[in-house]
Amino acid sequence: MPKDGAATRRRLLDAATAEFSRYGIAGARVDRIAEAAEANKAQIYAWFSSKDGLFDAVFAEHLALIVDLVPLDATDLPGYAVRLYDAYLERPSVILLATWARLERVPTGDLLTSVAPDVDAKLAAIRAAQSDGLVDPALEPRDVYSMVIALSMSWSPAATVFTAAPDDPAADHERRRAALHAVATRAFAPA
Repeated sequence: MPKDGAATRRRLLDAATAEFSRYGIAGARVDRIAEAAEANKAQIYAWFSSKDGLFDAVFAEHLALIVDLVPLDATDLPGYAVRLYDAYLERPSVILLATWARLERVPTGDLLTSVAPDVDAKLAAIRAAQSDGLVDPALEPRDVYSMVIALSMSWSPAATVFTAAPDDPAADHERRRAALHAVATRAFAPA
């Protein structure tokens, strides 16, 4: 790879993030991505094989960012939901990319297992929290994981009623965080 190869690859990933977030997979254009990245289409195909390969790289990178930014704490699912809310404010592209992947790639079934290999570890952590009496044991761990993420997305870019913005009044963010924490506490508490 040339000296500036890493910088060019980074520019391509950043430009692709913006393009896929705005237009989805089908609507994204490789020529716009290359132009925005000040690169050429040949570099996209050399590094990522195809537009789909580029989307896969972008999506995997954003999921890894969220996982690293907000690790699951199965002993504090309400806190986890609130931390995800904050992460979506900071990085809305992860939700937009996931939404496009759901709409255009995986309309039903599990979206995360193929791109987030640590899902089994998260489910095991939820099982352990259930065994410790912290999470309702009557709930399937995979359902708990899905529901806590869905709750955290209540005001995300994928929300159908209202999408929060980072510059919303601080009091609005605090009210949403408190509501999210309260609902998640009730939703997952042992009966």
